[in-house]
Amino acid sequence: MSALIDIPVYYDFASSLCYIAHRVMERMRGEIDELGLWLRWTPIDLTRLSGWRRGDKFEGARRDNALRVARELGVSLLLPERWRDSREAGGMALLLAGSERERVFRERVWHEVYQSGRSLDDADWLAGLARELDVARAGREGLERLVLNTIEAAESEVTGVPAFVLGGWPLGGIQEDATMRSLFTRYAAKRRAVH
Repeated sequence: MSALIDIPVYYDFASSLCYIAHRVMERMRGEIDELGLWLRWTPIDLTRLSGWRRGDKFEGARRDNALRVARELGVSLLLPERWRDSREAGGMALLLAGSERERVFRERVWHEVYQSGRSLDDADWLAGLARELDVARAGREGLERLVLNTIEAAESEVTGVPAFVLGGWPLGGIQEDATMRSLFTRYAAKRRAVH
């Protein structure tokens, strides 16, 4: 088989739309593998791109839109009341980048936050998860890498999350399975035709 096609996926654990995208991509995992794609989940700090402030209430059109997208895409979730500080979790994910533990960590964080209602601000829970998966807390290294990822995303013209970067072009948001399947199939065919 030829080399995997790398698709960076910029995300922020605080974003419910990223959680929905994660669930849709998990449903499509077999198809993504068959296409020879590698979704490289890359955490960023959305507050640096969007101007949203940590602690802001998650209400109104933002909340309504998240619930509508979740319903349309068949994803159940609990929405937090406020925009949480996801930097620690993002930094920890970066310290695990490329390993199986990173995938496990991402899944655990998504589940705890959007299925169990856990807060990203719960330092004790994150410390326990760090011990369980044998990863250091984000610390300075992880947080600096998170900032660098965010700068890289901005330079790639990412303005929101999730953002799937296809051939240098960010595709923002998440669509139904059939639409994502069509986009990925066409992108993989085009990339393989060029190489």
